[in-house]
Amino acid sequence: MKNQYNEVEVIFFRHVKLAFATNEREGLEDSISRVFGRAETFTILDVEGKNIVEKKILDNPAKSYHHGAGPIAVKMLVDEGVNFVFSNELGFGASELLKQHNIKHIPVKPDIKVRKIFREEINKLEKEGILAEI
Repeated sequence: MKNQYNEVEVIFFRHVKLAFATNEREGLEDSISRVFGRAETFTILDVEGKNIVEKKILDNPAKSYHHGAGPIAVKMLVDEGVNFVFSNELGFGASELLKQHNIKHIPVKPDIKVRKIFREEINKLEKEGILAEI
C-alpha cells in the first residue's frame, strides 16, 4: 500500500482473537447463530495479519440457561483473550460487559458461514486500521 507521498507503508498487525457465535462444531464452515448468549458454540480464530494461526471451537456453557446466559458467555470469551466478537444481536448485559473488557462487538447477520464473514470483516478491519490499534 502506498501513502500520499508514493512511499510504501508497512502495515503491522498484531495477534488478535476473533470469536464467532455459532450453531455447531464446523469451524470455518459453521454458520452464525441467531443468538449470542445461548449460541451452541463459539468458534475462536487466532489471527496474525490476515492469517489464521489457530482455530478452536468452544461449547457454550450457558446455552441452556434460562437467564443470564450472555454474561456467562462473555466471561468465557474474556478468559480466552478475545478481542472481537461477531454475532447477530447482544442483550444489554452482554453488550455492557464486552465494552467493560474492551472487546469490540461487530454485528453480523445470522446463518452466514464463518469463513465468509472472516474474509469480509478482516478486510474491513484492515482498511479502517482497527487491527493496528490492538
